[in-house]
Amino acid sequence: MEAFLEVALTFPTLVFSIVLSVAIIYWLLAVLGLVEADASDGVLAHDGGNAVHPEAIAGLLMKFGLGGVPVSLVATVLIFTAWLFSYFADYLILQPLSGGLIHTALGLVVLTAAFLAAIPVTSFVLRPLRNLFAKLRPAATRTVLGQVATVRSATVSPQQGTAALEDGGAGLILQVRSETPAEFRRGDRVVLIEYIAARHVYRVVAEDEFKGI
Repeated sequence: MEAFLEVALTFPTLVFSIVLSVAIIYWLLAVLGLVEADASDGVLAHDGGNAVHPEAIAGLLMKFGLGGVPVSLVATVLIFTAWLFSYFADYLILQPLSGGLIHTALGLVVLTAAFLAAIPVTSFVLRPLRNLFAKLRPAATRTVLGQVATVRSATVSPQQGTAALEDGGAGLILQVRSETPAEFRRGDRVVLIEYIAARHVYRVVAEDEFKGI
């Protein structure tokens, strides 16, 4: 255990250890419903001059055969794979060396090589999951409009939110948005009134509001 921590908490593996820890915290929060695990479309969209547009991210994923796989999942597997490469390279090659400029220079090489090597491995591992995620998407988006769903995330806002829709089968988990921040909370019943194709999300209103009460 001591040897494991020594490698995991020293350069260059430390870099991946930190990022991997952030990814683990993210998934724990997602399980608790405090954040949402967005799909690949729109998850990295920002407003501003230096924006990272979802089209660019989607194009990059398509290049490696990962179109349709959530960016959060791709990033997690990529970092974990890079961490494994870095850990064993560090343990087998760098640890026997004494510290100094040579160790640092080789560490930078290992850091870069581990990340680059992780890309095709991540593509190989996740590519078979594309069909699975395709099946999770609603086949016909218009057919669910007007139906009642139950909020699944902690809140629903203009930026994030998920809701569960019973479709007579396994059910659907949909990305939903409201016009007012924190307008809905987990367990609230909402009605899907509009599908925003550019963001692959549904705009929702309260069930009572939809019925005109």
